Amino acid sequence: MHELSVTQSMLEIVLDQAKTANAKKVTKINLVIGELSGVVSDCVQFYFDFLKKGNAAEEAILDFKLVPVELRCRACQTVFHPNGSAWVCPNCQGTGLEVIKGQESYVESIEVEQ
Repeated sequence: MHELSVTQSMLEIVLDQAKTANAKKVTKINLVIGELSGVVSDCVQFYFDFLKKGNAAEEAILDFKLVPVELRCRACQTVFHPNGSAWVCPNCQGTGLEVIKGQESYVESIEVEQ
């Protein structure tokens, strides 16, 4: 259910930016969603379709860029994508890992018509 508040916040940001740019219509919203963000793109789309009615984003489409998890081993500095749920360094078998990608959730850009 937190996707509702995420989508509301995203739409507020988009509409504020469109207003600042004196845009009459938002045509596309480019979102970046990390695999670990907890944000489900289908839910965001569902809530967006409801929330966009009657505002400058009414005809806008959402474009999702999904970011896979990327980890760095603290022991040997190897950067890798984990295989399934086994988060172990493929180089040294270390388990002291740092998430460097995959937690993102933000508006990357918007496209508007003047």
